[in-house]
Amino acid sequence: MVHIISDSTCDLSKELIERYKIQIIPLYVRLGDKEYKDGVNITPQELYKWSDENGATPKTAAPNIPDIQEYIDKNSDDEYIIFTISSSMSASFNNCRMAAEDLGMEKHVFVIDSANLSTGIGLQVIKAAELASQGKSAAEIVSCIEKIRDKVRASFVIDTLVYLHRGGRCSGLAALLGSALKLHPRIAVENGAMHPEKKYRGSGLKYVMDYVKDMENALKNAEADRVFITHSGCDKAVVDAVKEYLKSLGIFSEILETKAGAVISSHCGPGTLGVLFISK
Repeated sequence: MVHIISDSTCDLSKELIERYKIQIIPLYVRLGDKEYKDGVNITPQELYKWSDENGATPKTAAPNIPDIQEYIDKNSDDEYIIFTISSSMSASFNNCRMAAEDLGMEKHVFVIDSANLSTGIGLQVIKAAELASQGKSAAEIVSCIEKIRDKVRASFVIDTLVYLHRGGRCSGLAALLGSALKLHPRIAVENGAMHPEKKYRGSGLKYVMDYVKDMENALKNAEADRVFITHSGCDKAVVDAVKEYLKSLGIFSEILETKAGAVISSHCGPGTLGVLFISK
């Protein structure tokens, strides 16, 4: 049997986790001197409240080796595939490898650096779970994921620069000017790292739809299985408009909506929305 596991930054909904029989290893979120587990006992809304009251960004940390080892049965002949957030963003990947080595399970545990975040990981995780349900071996699944990993298209448009500023990813002047001019950067993930691509002007629905429509050619060249709308608490009207636009393209079998967890939300802030898919 092949077990599909991911750290919590994959931002998959409970429904998808249950449907595809995925196990989730939570990362840690620290608000001052209190520590929580992502997706277990902390919500993005609680995180935003703490951050605004303290003018600080929460700290996040990878799962430790004992945490990870709870998901691996060293007395079993089963195989395990563990997905992690990009190794350039967290120690999660290295900790998972060390957990397997410490148990002497290197031949049974395959740790995949997703080179991505949020449902950019989730797309890979679901693909692996589908292959596992078809009876593919761990080696076969890993080979398939390695072929599609660079085809994952993950980007987000940011509503507020405040959280990027608090986390040290945006200067105070840039945050001030961005807020005054109502500028909203598009952040893309490429080669395992985040970088700004473009800035949109305006508020609410306008800049989100400008961002989505800019991807139309790329979306028309996407794998048809599914596309994700992942957000950190956007107005329903905005999310619904994005869904309707994606439906109008007539491409995707599934248009999935998920909400970012506390770890991802701690860096992007409320109102962030991304459309994520795998290119052909």
